[in-house]
Amino acid sequence: MPRILVVGSYNRDLSFVMRRMPADGETVIGADLVEGPGGKGSNQAIQTARAGAPVAMLAAVGADGAGDDALALWRRAGISTGTVVRKKGVVTGSAAILVEADGRNRIVVASGANARLTSADIRKASSGIASATLVVGQLEVPIAATQAAFARARKAGATTLLNTAPVSGKLPAGLLRLVDILVANEIEARALTGLPTRATPGALARGLRRLARLAAVVTVGADGAWLAEGDEAPAHFVAPATKVVDTTGAGDAFVGAFAARYASDGDMAAAMRWGVAAGSLACRRRGAAASYSAHAAIRRIAGA
Repeated sequence: MPRILVVGSYNRDLSFVMRRMPADGETVIGADLVEGPGGKGSNQAIQTARAGAPVAMLAAVGADGAGDDALALWRRAGISTGTVVRKKGVVTGSAAILVEADGRNRIVVASGANARLTSADIRKASSGIASATLVVGQLEVPIAATQAAFARARKAGATTLLNTAPVSGKLPAGLLRLVDILVANEIEARALTGLPTRATPGALARGLRRLARLAAVVTVGADGAWLAEGDEAPAHFVAPATKVVDTTGAGDAFVGAFAARYASDGDMAAAMRWGVAAGSLACRRRGAAASYSAHAAIRRIAGA
């Protein structure tokens, strides 16, 4: 079976669910608190595992209780933790998430140990990277670490997938040269391509495609996602209709399910259908990883 390795972050999430966001200087009383695991890397690995693919995590957590919780979480999910690094004297990452009644959210992250994942850590994990068929990264750990992991993956013949979240500007050319598949939302795609706000998602996908070796994906929330592959015209994959409760982690659900399906046989269109299905399902429940669906539920919507 294919093996997927996710290089990324873990955060302890504190979600505050409220009727509306507070204005400057205002205190809003009456929020509900939901605590659970998060971090883009961890979220994506958990969704990948639930979608039925064998997956390993390459991450840094603190030598604290939250780090213990992360390792226990991954092991319960069936995720290999042999390449997880414990960092002494550094806290495990945390995030505060403000969620409005309509599901929209705003997030603040304290990176903690995530910011301490180094190229030296990547070198120690070389054998784990070399045994993967697909290596997935994001931008919540140092770019130098992700670039080092992708370089090792490229040398071993593995496919690389970069989810460009969170990004605010151009990425290093050295990293982009190692990317096979790029996945971005509309805001990230505009930042990376420099295209104007009036550019359509299809145009954004086509512009993003120039930065990746194989394909580019632009996710557009309730409207699904667009794929630009090779020299073909961008294709739109419509998301199934759903009642939105909380959009937190929906983009990570897309990436995790996409990775699981793509790694099985390289079928990009099937991977897109799995991604939009998983993202839609994740919006039906509160939280990030807690909202993710299993293989059978995704397949019922997306097909084989």
